[in-house]
Amino acid sequence: MKLDLENLADREIWQRAGFNLPKFDIEKVKVNTIANPVWIHFGAGNIFRAFTANVQQNILNQGKSDKGIIVAEGFDYEIVDKMYKPHDNLSVLVTLKSDGSIEKTVVGSIVESLIVDTQNTAQWHRLKAIFTNKSLQMVSFTITEKGYSLVDSKGDYVTSVAQDFSNGPKAPISYIGKLVALLYERYLCDKAPIALVSMDNMAHNGTKLYNAVHTFAQKWVEKGFAESGFETYVNDPKSVGFPWSMIDKITPRPDQSVRAMLLKDGFEDVEDVVTSKNTFVAPFVNAEEMEYLVIEDQFPNGRPNLEVGGVIFTDRETVDKVEKMKVCTCLNPLHTTLAIFGCLLDFKLVSEEMKDSELRALVDQIGYVEGLPVVVNPGIIDPKQFIDEVLNVRIPNPFMPDTPQRIATDTSQKLGIRFGETIKAYIKSESLSIKDLKLIPLVFAGWCRYLMGVDDFGNEMPLSSDPLLEDVTAHISLIKLGDQGSFHGSLKPILSNASIFGIDLYEVGLGELVEGYFREMVSGKGAVRETLKKYI
Repeated sequence: MKLDLENLADREIWQRAGFNLPKFDIEKVKVNTIANPVWIHFGAGNIFRAFTANVQQNILNQGKSDKGIIVAEGFDYEIVDKMYKPHDNLSVLVTLKSDGSIEKTVVGSIVESLIVDTQNTAQWHRLKAIFTNKSLQMVSFTITEKGYSLVDSKGDYVTSVAQDFSNGPKAPISYIGKLVALLYERYLCDKAPIALVSMDNMAHNGTKLYNAVHTFAQKWVEKGFAESGFETYVNDPKSVGFPWSMIDKITPRPDQSVRAMLLKDGFEDVEDVVTSKNTFVAPFVNAEEMEYLVIEDQFPNGRPNLEVGGVIFTDRETVDKVEKMKVCTCLNPLHTTLAIFGCLLDFKLVSEEMKDSELRALVDQIGYVEGLPVVVNPGIIDPKQFIDEVLNVRIPNPFMPDTPQRIATDTSQKLGIRFGETIKAYIKSESLSIKDLKLIPLVFAGWCRYLMGVDDFGNEMPLSSDPLLEDVTAHISLIKLGDQGSFHGSLKPILSNASIFGIDLYEVGLGELVEGYFREMVSGKGAVRETLKKYI
C-alpha cells in the first residue's frame, strides 16, 4: 500500500489492513475548498497533521462540512515538496494508545499545500487569492514560539525583519512579514474581517501574534509602505481577531516500533525524510490519544464549526484558566519533577519512571495534594480528571519516547511558572499554609543535586542545555558526593533568585527546607533514592 489518491481508490485493501479511511469525496471537498476557502493553516508540521487536520476530517466524516484545509509552510519548504506533494496531501495518523495498541487513520482533509515564498510567483499569487477571498474565516498557526519573535537575544530586530521594515510588503522574507503582506492584500481588496489564530503551545499566544503583526503594520504605515487605515484595521477586533488558545497533544518523532507495525500491515511508505533544516517528517504521524484545543471565540468573519470535532470555544478568561491549570499545576510540573529525578536515577524514558513506586507517589502527591488545592477550575475541563489522565494514561504510555534528559532542558526557565505560581497561591490563601508544601521543595533540592552533574550511582551525568547552566553550576561546583555541612553559602545565591523560582525561597520560609533536603541527597551514593523513600 502506497500513500496517494490512486492507491487509496482500492479501499478494500486498506480496510482489511485496519485503516480508517475518509468517508467523504476528497475531490469534491477539494473543489469546494479551493473555490471558497474557509481555513488556511500556517505550519505544516506534525501537530497540525496529527491534531487539527484530523479534527476537520472527523467533521467531514459526519457530513457537517464540505470544506477542507489549505496548509502553508513558511519556514521549511521541503516539508511540502518532499512529503505533502508526493502523497497528494494525504497522511496517516497513528494514534498510540496507553494499552500498547495503535489506531490507523488516513487523513484526507488537507486539500492543498503551498510554500510561503515571495520568490515563487505562482504560489505567492495563489496565497494572495486565498487571502483576498471573502469566504476565508480563519488563518491558524503552529509555527513554534520562535516564529513570532521579531528580535534576537539582544533585543535587536533580526536581519530578515529589519530588511522587511525597510523594503515594505512587496517581497518580504521574514515569516511574519509575509503574513502581514498577505493580510495587507486582504485589507486593500475589501477590508474583509478575519481571525488570526495562534495554536502554538504558549501562554497568551494570540497577544504574541498581535504584537508581531501590529509592529509590522505600524512600521509600514510609518514608512509610507501601507495606507494609514491598515494599522486601524489590525487594531480593530471587529476586523482582525487574535484569539487566545490552549493546545495540548504530544506528537513525537516517527517511532521505530510504529514503523515496524505499519510495515507488518502492508503499508510501504514508512521512511523518514530529514530536511536540510533538520525537520523529521514521514508519511505517518504518531501521536498520543489525548488531545485538547480550547480557543477564545473571537472570529469577526464567522468560524468553522470545529466544536463538532471536539474543539472547545469559550472566552479569554477561561482559556487563560485552562492554560494555567495545565502549565502551573496539572501537567508541566509533574513532567519537570520526573525529568529531574529521572536523570538522577538514570531513567531513559519518562514512561518507565511511572513504574517506580517512589516516583509515582511523588508526582501523585505533587499533583493531587499540593497542586490541586490551588487550581482555579476553568469549568470546561475538570482539573482532577485532567491529572487523572496525565498520570494514568498519558505519561505511562509506553509509546511516548520522551526522555527525562530532553524534558530537563531549560529547567531554570520553567521552575518559576511550573511551581512558583503554586507557592504564590499558597501565600495568598487564607485556608492553606506554606508549611504544608513538602514535596515541591524536594523537587527544588533535587534540581540543585542534579546540577552537580553526578547521578545517584556516583556516575558522571551530562546536564541538559539551560541558559543559566553556567551561572547556577558555578555556585555548587566545589560540592562533592559525601560532603557534609550546611551548604548555605553555596545554595543561597540559587534559592534566593526570584527570577528562577518566581520568589525568594528564603523570604517565604522554604529556603532552609530545601537546604536540608539537599544535604541529605549529597550524603553519598544512593542518597537521592533514600531521601525519596524517607519523605514519600
